[in-house]
Amino acid sequence: MKGLVIKNGEKYYTFLKKLFVSINDIQTNYNWLITGHECYPQNDKYAKMLSAKYCWMTGDELTKMIEDEDFQWILGMFLAFPKDISQQSVLKYGLPKANGYEGIWKNPITILHPYAEIEIVAWDSSMTIFISKKDEIVELLQRNNTFALDLQEYNQ
Repeated sequence: MKGLVIKNGEKYYTFLKKLFVSINDIQTNYNWLITGHECYPQNDKYAKMLSAKYCWMTGDELTKMIEDEDFQWILGMFLAFPKDISQQSVLKYGLPKANGYEGIWKNPITILHPYAEIEIVAWDSSMTIFISKKDEIVELLQRNNTFALDLQEYNQ
């Protein structure tokens, strides 16, 4: 498992379109749980959907939303799940919260939800944290984002 911190090279964080392009749109291979989010899309449909406590959407739906409007995520936790894992199974563990979760800031790093394969955290507009059980996805993001810092090194 590897992770990155992206906190340099941009004026504001977190915009997902650039991140998704950097990982070759691999997000479409997953279903996504979005929790603890603060964002302000202009599109009424997305604003209403994101006013809920959490959102569950396919990778294609998330991608379309970001392609329609690449708005800033001030806060948020995005967890990617294999498509064969149901929303009901995921929610049995409750809604994950980044704030207070030490698995981000301690080595070895961990993903909060046991079924999740990718975790993206929008951290108060100041950084984006990206963790994956698949090292090759993190390596791809790092190659395409020269300002990304290795999370394990960052934690030392």
